[in-house]
Amino acid sequence: MNLENKDRLNITVIMPALNEGKNIPVVIDNTLKALEDFNIKGEIIVVDDGSADNTKGVVDTLIKKDNRVRMISHQVPQGVGASFWDGVDNANGNIIVMIPGDNENNPREILRYYRLLDHVDIVIPFIFNKGARSLFRNALSFFYRFIINSTFFVNLNYTNGTVLYRKSILKELNYRSNGFFFQTDILIRTIKEGYLFAEVPYRIGLRKEGISKAVSFPSLLQVTKGYFRLVNNIHIEKDTKIRVRFTEDSLTAIRRNRDD
Repeated sequence: MNLENKDRLNITVIMPALNEGKNIPVVIDNTLKALEDFNIKGEIIVVDDGSADNTKGVVDTLIKKDNRVRMISHQVPQGVGASFWDGVDNANGNIIVMIPGDNENNPREILRYYRLLDHVDIVIPFIFNKGARSLFRNALSFFYRFIINSTFFVNLNYTNGTVLYRKSILKELNYRSNGFFFQTDILIRTIKEGYLFAEVPYRIGLRKEGISKAVSFPSLLQVTKGYFRLVNNIHIEKDTKIRVRFTEDSLTAIRRNRDD
């Protein structure tokens, strides 16, 4: 396969939003500008996860102004993981990234690394300006990372960011986590399967409106359940291993074929 002759880099930005009516217009506008500035063809799929505020109405107005914006609506909240997977199933792009609608992430910070997907299948950002978050949030992140790395024998700097994925490797996964653990679950499974990845530094901003849903008891419960399921899958059932065959359009497969 000739990488240069294959139109591989069209992106779908999945944007989960729960009661983000004040933040979502800025996030959409910044994302569209970043796509243009980096000359990236793409679309935005807002997933309104059962918002009780004016999120849906605000996005409907923006859709009329730009045909690169679409929306999926949940009648009741289903969680960030379910929102992500709905976006994947409706994506037109062959590259996927999730940028939350809470305006904590600058889309430019991850989209600047877009062309790394000419060399790897996953681009994983890690936060370098940790002062933008509270001491408690940083401590929680440290212990979470220590547990994940120790349990699954990896050395990741961060597992819950705006990760860039090749869509084909997401579509082939035989399990989908719907809770807050979904991003870690995907990364551990795909890395254990042998897909190539790169970690890159990433700067986050301060949330302007609303309260983060990531640090809450329901979220912690979802993470705990997801963690033990992944432990069972990998260490007990042992259903994740180095692949003999990778998805055809993956850089891992292309490089392996060239080496052979």
